[in-house]
Amino acid sequence: MQRCGIVDLGSNTARLVDYLLEPGEWYRLAHQIRQPVRLGEGLGRDGQISAGAMRRAEKALELFARYATSTGLGRLEVLGTSALRDAANHDDFLDRVSHLGLDIEVLSGEEEARLGVLAVANGFDFEHAVVMDLGGGSAQLSLMQDRQFESGQAYPLGAVRLSERFLLSDPPKQRQIEALEAAVEVELGGFVRSIRQRELPLVAMGGTIRNLARTIQKVERYPLTDRLHGYFVRREALEKLTERLLGLSTKRRARVPGIKRDRADVMVAGALVFRWLLRGSGLPGIWISGHGLREGALFRGFIDPPHLIPDIRAFSIQNVLSHYAQPKEHVDRVRRLAAQLFEGLRPLHQYGEREKELLDAAAVFQDLGLAVNYYRHDRHGGDLVAAAPLNGFTHREQVLLALLVRFHLRGKPRLGAFRRLCQQDDEERLTRMAACLRLADHLDRSRSQTIESLHVEIGKRVVRIVAHACRDPHIELDGIEDHQSIFRSGFDRRLKVEAMVGSTPPG
Repeated sequence: MQRCGIVDLGSNTARLVDYLLEPGEWYRLAHQIRQPVRLGEGLGRDGQISAGAMRRAEKALELFARYATSTGLGRLEVLGTSALRDAANHDDFLDRVSHLGLDIEVLSGEEEARLGVLAVANGFDFEHAVVMDLGGGSAQLSLMQDRQFESGQAYPLGAVRLSERFLLSDPPKQRQIEALEAAVEVELGGFVRSIRQRELPLVAMGGTIRNLARTIQKVERYPLTDRLHGYFVRREALEKLTERLLGLSTKRRARVPGIKRDRADVMVAGALVFRWLLRGSGLPGIWISGHGLREGALFRGFIDPPHLIPDIRAFSIQNVLSHYAQPKEHVDRVRRLAAQLFEGLRPLHQYGEREKELLDAAAVFQDLGLAVNYYRHDRHGGDLVAAAPLNGFTHREQVLLALLVRFHLRGKPRLGAFRRLCQQDDEERLTRMAACLRLADHLDRSRSQTIESLHVEIGKRVVRIVAHACRDPHIELDGIEDHQSIFRSGFDRRLKVEAMVGSTPPG
């Protein structure tokens, strides 16, 4: 196991992340420290980092260096972005903090954009996308093609810089808003016109869009609490929130749930950029990335070039599983039996590979809750899956997966508070897949791998399942009637399970 410390020294905030990892196998965030520094303060006016900004940034870097020393983290990878890149006196700042012994890499606009694309490529199940990272000093706008950086650059459209340049009233006046939007048009108009017909998803990262998204979640009482990565912000919701924020002073904005106090004065500028971008592109909304520059830097060292995880969804499952001990033989047997049931019952449910993948993941995660406690481990497991960083899965899919784990032992499967994230027929889908999972788990209840395979025969009123066993399976079949109710509810047929010992399965 290794540790990786990365510092993103941004124009608005500085953040240290401490990762535990085994290169190419798994990683997890162990700790992070966030410090408001506003390093880009005044940069838009005179091109200089102010003395106050230097002091705040030096204090933050001193904190990070002390943390690294006291926890044995060792080397920190410090990444400087727009403020250091653009400031005329950035050498003065580097000299000022040289006593801390930190090696600061000042990224070019293209390098910063590339890291943003790498973060999205390893965090979403998208092959192609428009990627935007809006920070305090600049915005990086890029095209991702086949999960690779195609083109991109930095634009002087950071939330701090735009606020200082245009939004001089509190709240801003209409003429100031129009001037800001005109500046965005000058910078991004050509780019937006070039992508308007491509219908690519827009993925955005950075503290500004995450604060906006979190506020919208709270307004709409989004049921998947504190899950921003993979959240889709509808254009209408962003329009409504932007209009609301435009009418508030900084002091009142700071009291809006979801907005950090140290961002309240610059949120409007960022919201106006995103609003303009959605209007200009005609896109229906924005996908929120919880990954950003730091994760892009992490992947550079985590996996060999081109630094792409081959299968994001499969990796996400194994990445979560690597933190918890699981009985491998039992898990493998349940996965196999559940898959056979799914295939045998396909004429009734007619689901595709995506549902089969969810059922398999649920079989992997079914006993995850044992890490908390045996009692109610089905509930604990569901909570763990709902909170897990399952990149590549939509929020709807993650909800279904969490509920499959929650109902893998008992209870009538229900969508409950998650219903609004799901499709109209998802409760039936949940019930059918939960029935497969319960039967598969029950048929290995002795953990002896007695049942080797299953053969499904579908009748008009009865589904007959033949369990091929290597020995007398009376223990596995005992109590199978307990699952009659969920099976009838899902498939509208009575369940009949029979055993064949020592025989060769059909086919």
